[in-house]
Amino acid sequence: MSRSTPSETADRQNHDSLEGLLERIRKTDGDGRQVTVREILDAAGTRSFGPVAVLAGLVVLAPLVGDLPGVPTLMGMLVILTVGQRLFRRNYIWLPGWLSQRQVPRDKLHKGLALLRKPARFLDRFTAPRLTWLMTGGGNLLLALACLVVALALPLMEFVPFSANGGGLALMTFGLAMIARDGVVAVLALVFSGGTLGFIGWQLASNF
Repeated sequence: MSRSTPSETADRQNHDSLEGLLERIRKTDGDGRQVTVREILDAAGTRSFGPVAVLAGLVVLAPLVGDLPGVPTLMGMLVILTVGQRLFRRNYIWLPGWLSQRQVPRDKLHKGLALLRKPARFLDRFTAPRLTWLMTGGGNLLLALACLVVALALPLMEFVPFSANGGGLALMTFGLAMIARDGVVAVLALVFSGGTLGFIGWQLASNF
C-alpha cells in the first residue's frame, strides 16, 4: 500500500472545508494594497479543481468584489482555463501572465471574505461524502462540463441583473461538492446552474 507524502496529506486536510479555504485566502502572501490572482490561487490550492471553482464562485459572490466590472468575466476565464487542464489531467494549474497578474484590492477582498465566513461555516456542517459515484468517472466529467458552461456564461451575466450571483453560487457549490466528494451537493449545483441559465434565457427573451 502506497503512503501519502506529507504535502499530499496537508493538501487533503486543507481542502476539506469552505471556511478553511476562506482563511487561507485571507492570509494570502504579498505586499501592498493589491492581491494577484496567482497569489489567491496559490493560497487556495492548485492540486485540484475544487478549490478553484469555489474560489471563482466566492469572488463573484463576495460583496464589494464581485460587483466590480470585469470580475465575473475574469473568474469565468479562470474556470475555463482550469477545466481544460483538468480534463487533460494536469497536476498543476497554469495561467497566462495577463490573467495570473490581474489584481484585486486587498481591503475589499478581506471585507468580502469576512462577510462570507458565517455562511461558509454553516455550509460546512452539511457536507459529507455522499453519492460518491457522481464524483468519479462520467459523473465527474459531467460536473466539469457543467462548470465550463457556467463559466462561459459569466461574461453575459454581467449584463443581466442578479444572474452573476446565481453563476457564482453554482460554481461555489460545484467546487464544494468536489472538495467534500458530496454527490448531493453536486446535484444542487446542477440545479443552481440550470436555474441561472434559465433565468438568463428568460430575461433575454423578454427584452427582445
